[in-house]
Amino acid sequence: MPEKPTPPAQNCLPALRDVIDGPLHEIAGRFSRFLSDRWPHTALVIFTRECTGRPRKVAGDTETINKVTIGELERLKASVEPGHALGTTATIAGATRTVWAVQDPIGTLLVLIPRSARKHLPEHTVLADLFGIVATSIRQQVAQASPDYLAESRAASSERARTIAEMAAAQETALVTILTTLRSTRLDDHRARVAATESASSALVALRSAQKTDLALSEESASAAFTKLRKKIRQTLRHHDAQLDFVPPATAARPLPGDIAHAARVMTLTAVLAFTAQKGLRRLRVAWQSDDTSLRIDVRDHESGSLDVNDLRHQLDGRARTLGATVELEAVPGWGSRMTIHLPFEPAHDHAGETRLESLNRRELEVLRSLTQGKRNKAIAAELGVTESTVKFHVAGVLKKLEVSSRGEAAAMAIKAGFAPHTL
Repeated sequence: MPEKPTPPAQNCLPALRDVIDGPLHEIAGRFSRFLSDRWPHTALVIFTRECTGRPRKVAGDTETINKVTIGELERLKASVEPGHALGTTATIAGATRTVWAVQDPIGTLLVLIPRSARKHLPEHTVLADLFGIVATSIRQQVAQASPDYLAESRAASSERARTIAEMAAAQETALVTILTTLRSTRLDDHRARVAATESASSALVALRSAQKTDLALSEESASAAFTKLRKKIRQTLRHHDAQLDFVPPATAARPLPGDIAHAARVMTLTAVLAFTAQKGLRRLRVAWQSDDTSLRIDVRDHESGSLDVNDLRHQLDGRARTLGATVELEAVPGWGSRMTIHLPFEPAHDHAGETRLESLNRRELEVLRSLTQGKRNKAIAAELGVTESTVKFHVAGVLKKLEVSSRGEAAAMAIKAGFAPHTL
């Protein structure tokens, strides 16, 4: 039977707009539906280190995508040249499978598990071009650090860090116990003991390495984050006459959670642009200072004093509210303007949010628990044994009772109020 004819690539562009025009945490599902006719697949994974809270964006068969690990994606990524696509065999979701993989030039990886076992990747150039547009959209949304993205990222980061810590502690304890037993002099089979010791030692090293890799995805050193910011500001203001003074955080400062690093860069750059809108600005100072609990951002000029305080506060308010930050602004004509932001590393305990959480019924709490784990409606429906329509109904009820507008905000509120996913 002849294959179904596919439309020219340019006819896909209107539909591609729908893919990139929507919430970031749902982009994998939208892209999977977009690709399904021309590149039939059972599962899709987008892997990007730019999203610290949720580096894997997945769609498709729940049983498969839940088993895909960061390590598998890193190994596959190393085999695909940036800017290219290929069909190959790789270990994904714990099994050797045929995969179609694309890596865009800036390092974002697309993995498709095709419905058939054929390695041939049809129209690989077209797929690479389409994914390049999607990858660029993801990068831009992360760079803008919108309140919705930050809420979803914070919820994902918190749950991910807890899971990593618990998994590492449990498995490390088990492996150390094995090593202690196998090293016992009461065991007389020397070869068996040596072989088992080596295997367990390798597993322990791999576990510790995996923990470091996962933690690296969810945090960033303060000095490295500030260096990125400084380069961005210098590039943006390369034609401005103002003198720029930068005061970086201490080298030994505590690493920043990924959502805080993104937000701090965006909020600082927003402030810098507002300050440079002042006429006659001659000198601008940008400083970060951090301790064990928060990051302090300080931006000031020394004489302009004509900063539009209300406009800047409006620009910063959404992100600040999402992350529990405080923003202080002042402008005194002829003396100078100043902005100070305190960004806490951990969300404050929210008693108001806790009260709203108590209004949820048992089923709504089960749905909210799944939301804090980043699960989509289909996965939640399968887990609870209900239809997707029922899940949508309960999600709508959760959002209404919690007085929030997105799934990410609901998840962030639950974690912020101290409700760990397993206690909901």
